[in-house]
Amino acid sequence: MNPRMTSEVRPFKIAVPEGELTKLKCKLNAASFPPDTAFSDDWERGSPQADVKRLVARWKEGFDWRAAEAELNKIPQFTTSVDVDGFGSIEMHFVHQRSQDENAIPLLFCHGWPGGFWEVRKLLPLLTPQNVGEPSFHVVAPSHPNFGFSEEVAKPGFNGRKYAEAAHKVMLRLGYDKYENVLASHINMILADPPTLLQHPMLYLRALLTPHTAPEKAMLANVKKLMDKGMGYNLQQSTKPATIGFALADSPVALLAWQYEKLIGWSDDDYRWGDDEVLTWASLYIFSRPGPAASVRIYYEDTLGDDGFGDASGGIKESKRWNGAVPLGLSSFPRDMGALISSGRTLGPVVFERAHERGGHFPATERPEVLAGDLKDMFSLSPGGFGRAVQDRLKLK
Repeated sequence: MNPRMTSEVRPFKIAVPEGELTKLKCKLNAASFPPDTAFSDDWERGSPQADVKRLVARWKEGFDWRAAEAELNKIPQFTTSVDVDGFGSIEMHFVHQRSQDENAIPLLFCHGWPGGFWEVRKLLPLLTPQNVGEPSFHVVAPSHPNFGFSEEVAKPGFNGRKYAEAAHKVMLRLGYDKYENVLASHINMILADPPTLLQHPMLYLRALLTPHTAPEKAMLANVKKLMDKGMGYNLQQSTKPATIGFALADSPVALLAWQYEKLIGWSDDDYRWGDDEVLTWASLYIFSRPGPAASVRIYYEDTLGDDGFGDASGGIKESKRWNGAVPLGLSSFPRDMGALISSGRTLGPVVFERAHERGGHFPATERPEVLAGDLKDMFSLSPGGFGRAVQDRLKLK
């Protein structure tokens, strides 16, 4: 399974033009803030003004983009062009780190919003080494179209199914010719409805008779809070993405505040986001090839037509539920916004599940060792382990 490193796959380094850094600093210097009030720093109302002012001051003086850029360029990045049905050729940016073990399992790491390809950085040294008795992985982490350093798609209708097609074709381009679409999936944000008596009677009775654990109770409370007061971003991006897009494209302070609320609010309290870490995430959106406004379009596009997955309430269309034949691994983190593992069992054959007592929506950043451990346990090479079945399917030794 040697990757095709031909002229079709080109090495890539991030190199933001100096003029873009100057433009960012000019915008930050000209930024205006709302007047201070008694509730300016109330998290219930959004990003606290004191936090945003502190971050902007650091962004202007002290934050070293070139140092962050150099760190990001330590991970192997590439570009290639793939054809997506109905949309023609799209240039894709991606991380690709192969294990020294030629028989390692291909792993496609997909990000969401407001994340990106860089979320895989902490996982690479944990998943790619060749260790006796442990599975190892060839890791591919694309920037989805409209994100990072991949190409913008300006034509309407580019929904989640098209994102999946683009990522799949990157895998094929890399020579993973035994890669079988989705041989198995590991999910850390579980999107599923609770089991029903008619559709899943045994799972329904199991859920009914089994008391919720402490992590499950914490997750239910977190999801209720999110649904009550935390879905404004989803409604805006699902219905009028162009309107918020003007603010994200023109104002780095608006982008920072829009993202910061999610980074902090969706993470566990014991993960301490460093200011430079937050500013690196925001800067990557500012300096992205498509620009930050493009990244929110997926919410809108996925609500359109029968081919989309989502709806404006943040749910999944009934006709686009999970492919029930795909083996699943489920990792649940109490500060995430997904469903309980008991609901995830309705999606298909579960070969691994683990509920954690700590962690939020960004486990690759917050708890990379834990997430890597879940993947290794799911794909265990022990006799009877699911990793053995995967190797047999891929015809690996």
